Amino acid sequence: MRNIEIARILSEIGEFLEMESVAFKPRAYERAAEAIAGSEEEASHVYERGGLKALEDIPGVGVSIAEKIEELLKTGRLKYYEQLKKKYPINLSELSKIEGLGPKTIQTLYKKLGVKDLAGLEKAVKSGKVKKLPRFGAKSEKKILKSVEAYHRHSGRFLLGDVSQLAETMRTRLAGTPHVSRVEIAGSLRRRKETVGDLDILVISTKPKEIMEVFVSQPEVAQVIARGGTKSSVRLKNGLDVDLRVVSAESYGAALAYFTGSKAHNVAMRGMAQERGWKLNEYGLYKRGRSKGEWVSVAGRSEEEIYDKLGLEYVPPEMREDTGELNLAKAGKLPRVVGYDDLKGDLQVQSDWTDGSNSIEELAVAAARLGLNYIAITDHSKRLAMAHGLDPARLAKQGVEIDRVNKKLKGKITVLKGTECDILKDGTLDLPDSALSKLDVVGAAIHSYFDLPRKVQTERLIRAISNKHVDIIFHPTARLIDRREPCDLDMDQIIKAAKGTGTILEVDAYPDRLDLKDEYIRKAVDAGVKLAIDSDAHAVGHFPLLKYGIAQARRGWAKKSDVVNAWPLERMKKMMKQ
Repeated sequence: MRNIEIARILSEIGEFLEMESVAFKPRAYERAAEAIAGSEEEASHVYERGGLKALEDIPGVGVSIAEKIEELLKTGRLKYYEQLKKKYPINLSELSKIEGLGPKTIQTLYKKLGVKDLAGLEKAVKSGKVKKLPRFGAKSEKKILKSVEAYHRHSGRFLLGDVSQLAETMRTRLAGTPHVSRVEIAGSLRRRKETVGDLDILVISTKPKEIMEVFVSQPEVAQVIARGGTKSSVRLKNGLDVDLRVVSAESYGAALAYFTGSKAHNVAMRGMAQERGWKLNEYGLYKRGRSKGEWVSVAGRSEEEIYDKLGLEYVPPEMREDTGELNLAKAGKLPRVVGYDDLKGDLQVQSDWTDGSNSIEELAVAAARLGLNYIAITDHSKRLAMAHGLDPARLAKQGVEIDRVNKKLKGKITVLKGTECDILKDGTLDLPDSALSKLDVVGAAIHSYFDLPRKVQTERLIRAISNKHVDIIFHPTARLIDRREPCDLDMDQIIKAAKGTGTILEVDAYPDRLDLKDEYIRKAVDAGVKLAIDSDAHAVGHFPLLKYGIAQARRGWAKKSDVVNAWPLERMKKMMKQ
């Protein structure tokens, strides 16, 4: 059983316990779920290495929860979870993705209307029954219906962060198979799209039959759709379709480029080949031979040689969307996009002072271990009562703790004092200037009133941008992919305001946010607005999520010079407004 499934079960147990108003335990399960989901190492490997004790050493996982993880790993089942599911036969995986629904409201819908899943919810909403329930009303019903519609629009696609580890597990397994010399994941995952519809895997192997056997027999496979000599297709247990193709070494680069896409980028590449009288397909790049009908291979072993033969700079996969990249590649003027090892700090990190799972010191040690030079602790402000947000007094106490941690870890990492300050309905901030002025990093974010009209919402965010203490706007459009549509904002005006005030816009790396989206990143870069790529970490295991934010920034053509936390600490601090 993989981490993503263990985390889902632990999270659902927490939700069931919250339905029953059990004290403390729901948060414990939530923290454990965050820790497991954010871990780069599979819990099964941790258990194999050190047994139950090793599971207990995972931050956020106590003895009782470690025992439950052990039961899942040993048996594939958890009796405690099954008992709760029997008591509440609800599809939490579906319902919890709907904005406005939490454990308590899901329980109410189940008890009052018998709602068990998304289909039942949609039926109840459309019948007008939901708005009649206590604490719901017509406004809540409208919001739920809007979120259900958004869910359907994204149906059949998976978050990049949800499938990347799975894809890497499969790639590593196939790469370890005898007679395999190379394995690569292509498609939209290689281009690092926000969501992925399916996976394409390319393999060079001298024994295609053996690699096909390994592929269709993997534990994640639920159904074998097709099985052939050089191509097989399967459906995984999570519903994701995966194709495997065995290709020759001579055609590998051409196949990788073809199956990576995008379709529009490929069409433009083929057009460039045709202008030379050549042809380009998944088998290679060819020119006409001496005899009639003869085609001679020009390139195909690597993507690099195909681009080179067409007189182009190599285009990174994240940029292959036919939005001008080939013209720049032809002129030798492609931007050198930010690299996956370029970040020196993380400017949005939540600790256990609010809704995070780990102490400030634990977070700092974990960040230093991954090579970061600095982090900013940006816990929520007081308005977010559910997150136990900080008022000025608690923020000052936290500052004392940060000073202690900095003294202890001097020379290893620097911890900056910060906040994720809530933007109120009128655009003012949740903390007074007297508190904000004492911080190293002031981030401001929208956490409520997501449905304000475009003009009002835009003016609200611009007012926050104009505050002299605000350095960064966190997750600017407040979207949650598959769950909540972005706020209706005039992003051209937002970017213009940020440029005028020197305010940084964030690229939130958390997989269900990836906010800003790539087209806005590119607009910000073109306007000269600086960016910050942050993990939005709520646990020590979340720092590796930074790679998704970097991928998003690369899709928006952001360079290292555009990203303030790719700079050394002192240069970055000078960028802050104060």
